[in-house]
Amino acid sequence: MAKIYSPIHDKIKALPDSPGVYMFLDEKGGILYVGKASRLRRRVASYFQKGRARDSRLELLVSETRDIRTIPASSEAEALIYEAGLIKSHRPRFNIELKDDKSYPFLKVTTIEEYPRVYITRKKVNDGSLYYGPYVDVKLLKEAVSFMKKVFPLRTCKKLGKKLCLEYHIKQCPGPCEGKVSPDEYNRTVGQLTAFLEGRKDDLIGSMRDDMKSFSNGKEYEKAMAAKRRIEALTAVQKLHDWSGHPIWGELDELKEALGLPGVPGTIECFDISNTGGKEAVGSMVSFREGRPSKDDYRRFRIREVKGIDDYSMMREVVRRRYSRLLEEGKELPDLVLIDGGKGHLDVVKEELVGLGIGRVRVASIAKEFNHLYTETRREPIRLSPGSRLMLLIQRIRDEAHRFAISYHRKLRDKKTFESGLRDIKGVGPVKEKKILEKFGNLENVKKATAEELEQAGIGRGTAEAVYEWFHE
Repeated sequence: MAKIYSPIHDKIKALPDSPGVYMFLDEKGGILYVGKASRLRRRVASYFQKGRARDSRLELLVSETRDIRTIPASSEAEALIYEAGLIKSHRPRFNIELKDDKSYPFLKVTTIEEYPRVYITRKKVNDGSLYYGPYVDVKLLKEAVSFMKKVFPLRTCKKLGKKLCLEYHIKQCPGPCEGKVSPDEYNRTVGQLTAFLEGRKDDLIGSMRDDMKSFSNGKEYEKAMAAKRRIEALTAVQKLHDWSGHPIWGELDELKEALGLPGVPGTIECFDISNTGGKEAVGSMVSFREGRPSKDDYRRFRIREVKGIDDYSMMREVVRRRYSRLLEEGKELPDLVLIDGGKGHLDVVKEELVGLGIGRVRVASIAKEFNHLYTETRREPIRLSPGSRLMLLIQRIRDEAHRFAISYHRKLRDKKTFESGLRDIKGVGPVKEKKILEKFGNLENVKKATAEELEQAGIGRGTAEAVYEWFHE
């Protein structure tokens, strides 16, 4: 990090390097500027680095800043919510004004309905609903909404139906359509959501703890557990500090305890396999260092040795190739290997590591269906609590491995599509070409198909006949 020449140097050094909102204050304590960051210390320090090119506006901001205040968040998406609320409330003069609110999305809470909904909209009308925003980062806003649906489950249907839908069964709707929740209980959740959107997180958690105690005393244990899960999700922080000031990852400490590891796992490598019916099978490996993605260390593997559908053998191949290479190059091994799969996946990976002479490397696997974490030392899986810090950490790593595998698989599939030559046929563009190859797998099967079978790919009768005639003139 470049040397910081600001008089608030010590203040910046003490900032956490985790997500949150930062505020630059003037000599009277007034807010000059509000911003969000995935890593507060790094982001704030960047403003004050010597030699950084600045425009006149930024020079003025830095020169007038006398203090820095931060609000921690569990993610950058959560920080986005706080940032928008603070800008709206304080209107700091160094923040860019959103003059045309219609160009940016809002969050709308339909408090005029008996069972309110929350959703993203670009239209702000005077209809009695609550509006929050505007927000400039749509991607982060969608992440925030996804988080809120899990923590504050509300209905999403435009019109209240008469039957329970999938949202109820995945615990993202309390089921007002069949009277599974009372209006009072539902509106309590709405109130908690609005408190979160207004940045009153500490007050909200205190209120929820009171609710949990009240439910428990009244022997309403299911409600008490729901309140506990919400508190866990809202208090999920990504970094803590010990008495000496050294950073300690709270989530990683929990992982260490859960798995019985000898130390906090500073380096975690996670594997995933992606294939469609055994075709174009690929593997991915993502690396996390101190709880954060280390993208330079990511690796992807095209499956070479396994034919057909055999996830275990594919996982064996990928793990063997990865760690044979590390051993050959004399590079450092990870503290923990995570596998996207069940107990069987854990066993075959452990066998491979033992065969390579590195059985000391610890392994765990995460089964998607029940959020069970399988370990080497326990016969029964660890059942992860939804919304807990440990669950969020495991999900974050697993989802990144899955995303990386899928992106590689899609790249290979698209390359194969591009090389098919089907676009030379009149009426076949990229969309229909993709439908054809997804239906038949390869060009040889397309050539053997009848016009009726081709039509079943969803390309229309005319295009199907054109494709058939192309190969059967």
